[in-house]
Amino acid sequence: MLQRSRTLPSRIHHGAVEERHDIRHYLQVEVQPKVTESEAINPQSNYSKCFDDDGRLKRTGTFWTSASHIITAVIGSGVLSLAWAIAQLGWVAGPSVLLLFALVNLYTSNLLAMCYRSGDPVTGQRNYTYMDAVKANLGGRKVMLCGLVQYLNLFGVAIGYTIASSVSMMAIKRSNCYHKSGGKDPCHMSSNGYMITFGIIEVIFSQIPDFNQVWWLSIVAAIMAFTYSSVGLGLGIGKVAGNGGFKGSLLGISIGTVTHAGTVTPTQKMWRSMQALGAIAFAYSYSLVLIEIQDTIRSPPAEHKTMKKATVFSIALTTVFYLLCGCFGYAAFGDLAPGNLLTGFGFYNPYWLLDIANVAIVVHLVGAFQVFCQPLFAFVEKWSAQRWPKSDFVTVEYDIPIPFYGVYQLNLFRLVWRTIFVMITTLISMLLPFFNDVVGILGAFGFWPLTVYFPVEMYIAQQKIGKWSSRWVGLKILSISCLLVTIAAAVGSVAGVVLDLKTYKPFKTSY
Repeated sequence: MLQRSRTLPSRIHHGAVEERHDIRHYLQVEVQPKVTESEAINPQSNYSKCFDDDGRLKRTGTFWTSASHIITAVIGSGVLSLAWAIAQLGWVAGPSVLLLFALVNLYTSNLLAMCYRSGDPVTGQRNYTYMDAVKANLGGRKVMLCGLVQYLNLFGVAIGYTIASSVSMMAIKRSNCYHKSGGKDPCHMSSNGYMITFGIIEVIFSQIPDFNQVWWLSIVAAIMAFTYSSVGLGLGIGKVAGNGGFKGSLLGISIGTVTHAGTVTPTQKMWRSMQALGAIAFAYSYSLVLIEIQDTIRSPPAEHKTMKKATVFSIALTTVFYLLCGCFGYAAFGDLAPGNLLTGFGFYNPYWLLDIANVAIVVHLVGAFQVFCQPLFAFVEKWSAQRWPKSDFVTVEYDIPIPFYGVYQLNLFRLVWRTIFVMITTLISMLLPFFNDVVGILGAFGFWPLTVYFPVEMYIAQQKIGKWSSRWVGLKILSISCLLVTIAAAVGSVAGVVLDLKTYKPFKTSY
């Protein structure tokens, strides 16, 4: 028989809490461990060795782990669509919009980081999730609205990453097919099998219990992100050199240009420009997991100080890569820049380098999927543990010894629900495999509420900024301006989906 422990949540009998302190559970109800008489002289110093100021297990996150989480979340599949996005906007608006999004994200992320603790930023009560921060600072219906937007967006990101990974898997096979046939075979194939493969991989990795334990996966994913971004950049530079100069125009794709979707009309030019805004917004979307990342950082120093440094470093680094990849991709292909730089087959050779880049994309997306989904997993499991505290299926963990690893705590509810979640996201991905349109919709849906509105409103409430003061007016103008951008991006992306649906057959999409 396997040993069993109730950790989801602790059982309470006549006021006594039964739990194991060597296992982390979702309700995080920790009590101070029993100490000997000699230890009782200075219990706090002994207690602080293993537990934080709120009784939770000691956090171990650092500047580098939090930066790797951010890079993994930020440099996602969105970087591959930036050449296409800049092609829609042109040499003037494209880089300018990209830099503007970077500055807005940097500013609002710092506001959000200040909301991690309620009251005092050093000693105030910790908010473990984005929803906790909204509840502590704003309360009311805004908490439910935040949770709805955040978790729907996380669900959508899982779908987007499943689509992107399958496209990269197919690109490996297609590049080899092109190489063997000398470009004569169109090498069309279905994406369904590749999505199922990615789903199976995520079912396995989704059994990692919580955010704290995916740090190593984030570091690997961050390395992979720089690998494929560098390949895309290098190929772009090489093609520009081969072309003998830069392609593209100041105002972006020209009306009358013939693309794989047809001839660009004035109306389509407008929709495509709006959709480009959503693609760029998606490329910077990580605010929805910022608080969860910050909750992994050890202190002292204060968490917001480490988080601000990690944010500045990560966004600066990714913005440089974004500008280089997006601009050189546009310079290489001009108006015909593909929606996905490494899989749209703007490049055919060297095929082995494309294979390496696409393998890196898949590995990165495996990690990024976990970075975005772990907060959603934790929310559902915490709620379920509170709803059914006496259910063995929900609360009991089984100790399973694994060679070369140690003891793994298996929870049946976690196993079943996370598997079902991955199956659902995979199924929806097979139904709606529109990479650029999905990216645009996700960027539009999550940008304003999670990156701008809630951080601004929480900061105003926390700092007690007076109504109609110059700072209050400035923050409100920022919020309203970003709302207009979000609406424009959403309209453009929905229009793109409508166009795709005209030639779409469920489960029969091929590339």
